[in-house]
Amino acid sequence: VQLQASGGGLVQAGASLTLSCIASGENLRNYMIGWFRQAPGKEREFIVGISRSGGVIYGADSAKGRFIISRDRAKAATNLQMNSLKPEDTAMYYCGASRAVQSAISRANNYAYWGQGTLVTVSS
Repeated sequence: VQLQASGGGLVQAGASLTLSCIASGENLRNYMIGWFRQAPGKEREFIVGISRSGGVIYGADSAKGRFIISRDRAKAATNLQMNSLKPEDTAMYYCGASRAVQSAISRANNYAYWGQGTLVTVSS
């Protein structure tokens, strides 16, 4: 599986961005897709993921109510719409694909494939 993440950029606080993760390779129906982020000096943090059946699982409380994950199977894309961005959302954002059980969706070490990351910078 190859993952290509895109859509990052520099925005002001309060703005919105939509990240996209395009996947290719194996049948993606076998995989959960998760979005993580990593700020300098911090560990990779699980934001939100989508299960094989389309269920949405949130990780970071800060993302709930602001970030929306969606899957476009026709385009093999998993999108992350981020609204009301804050300076503390500044990080490198990664998408990953996992064949683990749904309960393990938030653990980065359960992901076998990663996109290259896309940088989101939110200015105050």
